[in-house]
Amino acid sequence: MIAMASTRVFVNGRIFASVDAQKETTDFADCMVLEGDKISHVGSKHDDLVQEIIQSGVGVIDLENRVIIPGFIDAHTHLLFFGLSLRKLDLTNCSSLEQVKSAISSYAREHPEMPRILCRGWHQPSTGRLALAAMLDELDPQQRPIYVEALDLHSTWVNTAALRELPLDHAKDLDNHQVPRDEGGDPTGLFAEGGQTDIVWPYLNEKYTEEDKQAALQEAFNAYTAAGYTGAIDMAMDDNAWDALRLYRERNGALPLHVAAHWLVRPAGDLEAQVDVAISQNKQWHPSSTPDFCVVGIKLICDGVVDGCTAALTQPYPGNTNLIDPLFTKGQMELVVKKSAQADLQVAIHAIGNTAVKQAIDSIAQANTPAGRHRIEHLEITSEEDAKRLGALGITASVQPVHSDPAILVDYQKLIGPHLWDRAFAYKEFLDHHTCVAFGTDAPTARHLPLPNLYNATTRRSATQPQMTERTTPHQALTMSQAFHAATAGAAYSRFAETWTGTLKAGLRADFVVLESKWTPESLLDDSVAETWSKGKKVYQAAQ
Repeated sequence: MIAMASTRVFVNGRIFASVDAQKETTDFADCMVLEGDKISHVGSKHDDLVQEIIQSGVGVIDLENRVIIPGFIDAHTHLLFFGLSLRKLDLTNCSSLEQVKSAISSYAREHPEMPRILCRGWHQPSTGRLALAAMLDELDPQQRPIYVEALDLHSTWVNTAALRELPLDHAKDLDNHQVPRDEGGDPTGLFAEGGQTDIVWPYLNEKYTEEDKQAALQEAFNAYTAAGYTGAIDMAMDDNAWDALRLYRERNGALPLHVAAHWLVRPAGDLEAQVDVAISQNKQWHPSSTPDFCVVGIKLICDGVVDGCTAALTQPYPGNTNLIDPLFTKGQMELVVKKSAQADLQVAIHAIGNTAVKQAIDSIAQANTPAGRHRIEHLEITSEEDAKRLGALGITASVQPVHSDPAILVDYQKLIGPHLWDRAFAYKEFLDHHTCVAFGTDAPTARHLPLPNLYNATTRRSATQPQMTERTTPHQALTMSQAFHAATAGAAYSRFAETWTGTLKAGLRADFVVLESKWTPESLLDDSVAETWSKGKKVYQAAQ
């Protein structure tokens, strides 16, 4: 090999060389060579090839025992929403109604110039699952509209001023689970599921200027590169978010991350026409021509969330006798999945409850495209039988360990009961059945940070409150090697990108992260990103 000016040699480190998703222990090399934007060699610094390159006088970088891993790929995120969320009042640390009210009241006083008070991170159990407009009405002397977005993004709680400005004509088409009403038939202040996606989000999106969105995307990209990400899979894409990403790309020449998108198909309206839009976008932005910025499939939302009592389970929630049905009927879902699969689109289905998971798997099975790398998002409660079917059908388990954090599961076990609790967040079981497991964060429903996410996966303890002793279904914990594989190679494989990124191999793109790490599950909260490299260029350097 002839060393070039762009050749760099990384030595005296621990280079993540594990390629087996199921292997429990980690394989490390101690040297990696870059040629331009590609990795040309991974092995030992004593290899003849490496010694020849070093002797030619190229740049040698001493890692000083730091760890190099492939660049993180967030397998499930919402980049524009995440960027916009950074500009909202964060209520994540509020654990009672009084704390929520106090935080909003103080924020309103400090920001008299804002036309609306926008909040995020509301944990529904913290307010006793009550969400009435009147509870927010006395918090702002200016009586501005107040929007309090739930931590899981599946609902928003608003005050009376917001009810007055929201276009509520469509509310009549939504049931009382999605838009709770009083005895007179008027909305009481909560918009969940369709109430969120069809009423609140479209209205607020109109209030953001293009420059608001561009600034939000820049904040999102800055945060992601600093966290060690080189790629992302953006879920529930629509025209609003895609146009903002496309404009950013036009202005800057490229995105800081490679981004693959799944176009949202809603259960309402003309389903086939919605799929046709995704097919058209896929043809225009196909991964074969623009792998760094492409539309790879569709996204369906099959059910809600456990905390909101809207996840579709095989049993009713406490205090109820009726089951929660999936948002798509069996026929609707099969129609959409089959049409999408036949057009070579990847299908991603949000399914949290075990009823929704079964429907999602059944729909993918009937499409009969096992090479399509279809995926199910979240998979929080899965039957033993369905856990086995994932691997057999080639379905990716796209999961977010941060959602298993004991600190946010205060009422979870009470809501689903001990039997279903034992089936919750079954990541090890998925792996044992040879399922591709891909890790994401679902930001902004949770923090975007990958290391706390991996802490949740490997310890099953709380990353936000590490003093807690509770562990979420600890028998489903993954090892360091398995977890890091899911956050890198697994995520790359889930979007057909494994031929050019996701692992540290000769010939692949030089997308990687330098970590200050002790490489134990317990140390992950103290570990940090020292450098992020994309296409062979350093795009982030931690402060010294």
